[in-house]
Amino acid sequence: MKLTRTEMAWLNEKVGDSFYLLDSEQFRQNFLELKKEFEAIYPNFNIAYSYKTNYTPKLCRIVNELGGYAEVVSDMEMEIALRVGVNPEKIIWNGPFKNAGKVRELLLSGGTVNLDSAYELDIIKNTAEKYPENKLNIGIRCNFEINDGVLSRFGFDTESKEFYDALSLFGKYKNLCLSSLQCHFATRRLDTWKPRAEGMLALTDKLGLKPRHIDLGGGLFGKMADSLKAQFDTEIPTYKQYAEEVAAVFREHFKNFEEKPMLLIEPGSALAGDCMRFAAKVVNIKNVRGKSIATLLGSIYNINPTLNKKNPPLEVIAMGGRREYYRDLDFGGFTCIESDYLYRHYDGLLARGDVVLFGNVGSYSIVLKPPFILPNFPVIDISGGDLEIIKRGESFDDIFHTFNF
Repeated sequence: MKLTRTEMAWLNEKVGDSFYLLDSEQFRQNFLELKKEFEAIYPNFNIAYSYKTNYTPKLCRIVNELGGYAEVVSDMEMEIALRVGVNPEKIIWNGPFKNAGKVRELLLSGGTVNLDSAYELDIIKNTAEKYPENKLNIGIRCNFEINDGVLSRFGFDTESKEFYDALSLFGKYKNLCLSSLQCHFATRRLDTWKPRAEGMLALTDKLGLKPRHIDLGGGLFGKMADSLKAQFDTEIPTYKQYAEEVAAVFREHFKNFEEKPMLLIEPGSALAGDCMRFAAKVVNIKNVRGKSIATLLGSIYNINPTLNKKNPPLEVIAMGGRREYYRDLDFGGFTCIESDYLYRHYDGLLARGDVVLFGNVGSYSIVLKPPFILPNFPVIDISGGDLEIIKRGESFDDIFHTFNF
């Protein structure tokens, strides 16, 4: 929704000069639409939302309300899932590092732990031996070639001894259940999805495995403005295109099976990317040796902490004095880092006091923003028509209470 000058003035008065705008209803619709497209082709499907992408509790709660899974990579994220009411049986723990005590806690409560590396095998052995009466849901992360030009560091090389060592645990410990085979390839291109699906199915056939879930991980593009799409060197697929590429493979492979495994994917950016905007006040405009630079009460770390050099969708709301037209102006951040630019090469009207609204900032912005120079800003949800403070602005004490003075 577009914001008028009056609406922005009201928000500034309520929450300050800079803040995040969350559209939780858009997130809800994204989840439902993505799920619908896959289910239309392969009904035994579900979504495990990637908490690490944006662990705003309201979004995690929406996923749970809609029947999705929680995909977590730390005990911190597991705690978020539990606090928003997720049944442990719908929590999937991935990632290269796992807290042994918390892993045991999740397994004993019915959750799934996907093993990533050989060091985790001892954790599973010890737990299986100590709790022989408990069924433990274990998955294995699989790493194989999909010709995406990237050597992924996640999961077991499926040609390695360590992979077969992990599989051998299920023969040694009768209380271990092969809950999941999972893979994760970060490349979002559409042409990399069919190879991962075919690779996982070939693996199950080769080894005679029947996991409850076959999990293809994350790495999907989400919805975005045309101005952002144009900055990628690949097509930006729709949810339907991803479904047609992957779910159709599963439908054909399991067409004669009475019991079909659940197909899981773990989207993050594809659901959350377009659901958040960042509003930042223009505090100064200067000219340095012929170059116009505006300083904002915001930083690249607020909107793009992965530093991918793409200009986000942008809208300027006139809030200041007399505006001038600028060509090739850059929006700089409040930090003392020379490369802190939120947007390059802006052409348009601008004045000190205006508010710049950046779109498509829901992916990794909240979770990766460091407490550098300034604490983080509030998050508010106005998708329901009323202002709801999702996260208050951080304070000095929030950042420094763990230090000794």
